[in-house]
Amino acid sequence: MSEQTVEWQGASGKSYKYWAYPINTTFKDAPGNYIYAKISASRKWQAVYIGQTVSLSQRLASHEKEQGAIRHGATHIHAHLSGYDEQSRRDEEVDLIKGYRPPCNEQL
Repeated sequence: MSEQTVEWQGASGKSYKYWAYPINTTFKDAPGNYIYAKISASRKWQAVYIGQTVSLSQRLASHEKEQGAIRHGATHIHAHLSGYDEQSRRDEEVDLIKGYRPPCNEQL
């Protein structure tokens, strides 16, 4: 697995630490947040889709948004495990979506 870490800042100003993995990585069966991402022309990470789940392994093994994210240029999944409750994961997800407005997120 990857050792590259990336800080993503939400609309609230709060920073979240994620690890970057190739898009075909197999994840642990654990709760967490994730971001399908690509490198922009300015060599910075750009969010394509942001989500949260009770099981990274189950959710990311066959995500319905993955092909759309790939069509938008996603090459990596940024993820971190989160032992927090579902509401905390959702709050982080919403904060990041509001901050980045990724093209594959339809909510908000």
